[in-house]
Amino acid sequence: MEGKEEDVRVGANKFPERQPIGTSAQSDKDYKEPPPAPLFEPGELASWSFWRAGIAEFIATFLFLYITVLTVMGVKRAPNMCASVGIQGIAWAFGGMIFALVYCTAGISGKSSPSSKLSDLTVVYDRS
Repeated sequence: MEGKEEDVRVGANKFPERQPIGTSAQSDKDYKEPPPAPLFEPGELASWSFWRAGIAEFIATFLFLYITVLTVMGVKRAPNMCASVGIQGIAWAFGGMIFALVYCTAGISGKSSPSSKLSDLTVVYDRS
């Protein structure tokens, strides 16, 4: 057993240069990391694009809730499933509204999947 420990010690000292492991190995970067963006800038409240995006998101969220809630209410109040759009109609209402509103507001608000519509989808789905 003593010879084995000698082999380990010799093997460990065979290559004296040590290579760092993990994030310390990435210290030789050829670029500089940009500083983190602030979470909130007060100057943003004075820009028209901020308010335009907020108004667009508000209108889109209102339309989404209005159409989808009325679709679900229509299905629930129908005397039978044949007299309403049914479950597939609810799915089409949700999918169609998400598609149309994301398509209409993505260029204004800069989001490809607005979180307000997705959270509203969760609220409406839990209620029905």
